[in-house]
Amino acid sequence: MLLKTMIMLFAFAGIATAELTIVATTGMVADITRQVVGEHGKVSALMGEGVDPHLYKPTASDAREIMNADMIFYSGLMLEGRMTDTFFKASRLGKVVFPVTELIEETYLLEPPEFEGHWDPHVWMDVSAWARAVDAVAEALCKQDPEHCKEYQSNAKAYSETLMALHEYAIGAIASVPKNQRVLITAHDAFNYFGRAYGIEVVGIQGLSTESEAGIEDVNRLVTMLVDKEITAVFVESSVSDRNVLALIEGAKAKGHTVAIGGRLYSDAMGQGGTYEGTYIGMLDHNITTIAQALGGMVPEQGFTEIISAPGEE
Repeated sequence: MLLKTMIMLFAFAGIATAELTIVATTGMVADITRQVVGEHGKVSALMGEGVDPHLYKPTASDAREIMNADMIFYSGLMLEGRMTDTFFKASRLGKVVFPVTELIEETYLLEPPEFEGHWDPHVWMDVSAWARAVDAVAEALCKQDPEHCKEYQSNAKAYSETLMALHEYAIGAIASVPKNQRVLITAHDAFNYFGRAYGIEVVGIQGLSTESEAGIEDVNRLVTMLVDKEITAVFVESSVSDRNVLALIEGAKAKGHTVAIGGRLYSDAMGQGGTYEGTYIGMLDHNITTIAQALGGMVPEQGFTEIISAPGEE
C-alpha cells in the first residue's frame, strides 16, 4: 500500500511554486525533470502525446519558449536531431542546455549497424538506464541552483528507488512469458534496450529512426518468422503508423496463420497528459504489462501499480 501511494504521488506530482523555468523536449524527459525539481521549478514539454521526436521540427513558439527558459533538458543521442540548431543558438545565448543521457556510459549504449557512428537513443526503454538520466537531471539542477541541491538529490533518490522496483517488475513479467513466445515485433526499432534488459527478442519492421522505410522483403521476412515461430501477437505504436504492422498480419493470414494486435505500445511518446500512461512510470508499466499479457505471461491485469487501463488500451 505504501509503495502504491508513493507511485501515485510521483505520477501525479504537482508543483507548488515556480522558481526555475524549464523546457524539456519529450514527455519522458519532462516527467523525470518534474520529479526531481519538485516545487522549485515549472517544467513544460514541447512534444506531447503521439509526437515523433525523430521528425519533430521546433516551431517559432518553441524557439521563443526555449529562449525564455532558465534551463533546457533534452534526451540526446541524436533523438531530437532536427532541433540541433535551436539548441546551439540557445547555448550561445548562455542558456543551460543539457542532455539527460549525459551520465550513461558508452559501454552500455547500443550502436545498430544501420546507425554506424551513432548510438541508439531509446535508452528510456530500460528503466534502470533511465534512472541514470534522473541522476543527470539532479546534477544539472544542483549546478544551476545549489541552494536547493539537497532537495534535488533527495527527490532523485526517492524516484530512482521506485524506478528500480518497476525494473524488477519488468524482469519478472517478461520471464513469465513462455520462452518460445518471447519475441516482440513492433513498427520500428525503439525497443532494443527493452529487449536486452528484460530478455526478449525484439524485431522492428522499420529501422531505428521512423524516417526509414520498410521494404517488401522486410515484411515478407517477418511474415515467415511469424509463421515459423507460431507467434500470435504483434504490436503497434502510439507515435508510428500501423501500416506495416497491418501488412504483417495480412501476410500471415494469407499463409494460414492468425496474428492479432497485442496492443498499442508507447515508444517515442507517452500517453495523454493528466493520465497515468502520460507519466514515465505509467508508460513503461503499460508497455511491460501489455507485452507480457499478449504473449502469454502471468502479470496483474492492471499492472505494476494496479491502476493502468485495461490491457492494450491507451
